[in-house]
Amino acid sequence: MTEILNHNAEPARHVPVLPAETLEALSPRAGGRYLDGTLGLGGHASAVLGTAPDIELCGLDRDEEAMALAKQRLAVFGNRAHFFHCNYSDFTGPLAELGWDKIDGALLDIGVSSLQLDEAGRGFSFIGDGPLDMRMDQSSGQPSAWHWVNRESFAKLKECIAMLGEEPQAGRIARVIVEARQKASIDTTAELAALVEKAYPAAWRAKARRHPATRTFQALRMAVNDELGELRRFLDNILAYLPIGGRLAVITFHSLEDRMVKQAMRHWAEGCRCPRHVPVCVCHHQPEVRILFKKPVTATPEELAVNPRSSSAKLRAVEKIAEATGSRSRLRPRVSTAAEAGCWHWCWDC
Repeated sequence: MTEILNHNAEPARHVPVLPAETLEALSPRAGGRYLDGTLGLGGHASAVLGTAPDIELCGLDRDEEAMALAKQRLAVFGNRAHFFHCNYSDFTGPLAELGWDKIDGALLDIGVSSLQLDEAGRGFSFIGDGPLDMRMDQSSGQPSAWHWVNRESFAKLKECIAMLGEEPQAGRIARVIVEARQKASIDTTAELAALVEKAYPAAWRAKARRHPATRTFQALRMAVNDELGELRRFLDNILAYLPIGGRLAVITFHSLEDRMVKQAMRHWAEGCRCPRHVPVCVCHHQPEVRILFKKPVTATPEELAVNPRSSSAKLRAVEKIAEATGSRSRLRPRVSTAAEAGCWHWCWDC
């Protein structure tokens, strides 16, 4: 959800990641109804609403501060923009409230925004010193990053950092954190970043292209906000709300999220699902979607020069071409916990 943020500018100055590519993927139509599940600062929503005078958009976000800025930006569109403070996996509630049983397109821009990263008090970044929070919805009552760092077991911390952060030094980092918190609680982002840096071997630090704490902070943020669970629940349900010709576009910034989106879209695009030993198809399953891009769309050199944070953004999109012929399978973890699997892989349970 990375957007350029000029703190001295009006909300309309915010620029979303992959703006032209996202519009191409959604291909908004006059009179259409669209869902932006990660409204953020309203950049993509503004672009969609601006393509035709009668388009309506339902915007969701769990960050109340971002929602307030988005409302300012989208005020020019009047009652064509509808706002709901909720998780994007709960999109069915807002759509029911609006009386929308179908939407012509849906968009997700998953990740953390510049607004969240640049505000030290939110605790998302180690660049400035702030409290260990990292909750996208600070009113949720959910445990913050402080709880994870100071209360979770060594095993759970190691698993979180290794799997969600894909951090090879997860064991060393978790051990240093547990040893430090036995003397005094770890309360700030600067304290945590210093401990992670201390845990890194000197040889690794010398070769590192980014701060040693980058992956640890990413892992904690994803755990605190249940980001993989959110995405799984959304993918389980969204296709039923798209009509034939409806489109879904998803922008990810993390390999695990991109893998989940890719697997889901490939599964929807499959034809026959009979076992290989069956000589003649008996399932009669037809592809439900057409994949719009063979490879994920990434930022151009021109966009990277303006917004370096877009470097890891990947856009994937599909167009619905048929209704499901049977009960749709759901994306589920292969086992009950990541610790049992040794991974955070998800699969389609057919």
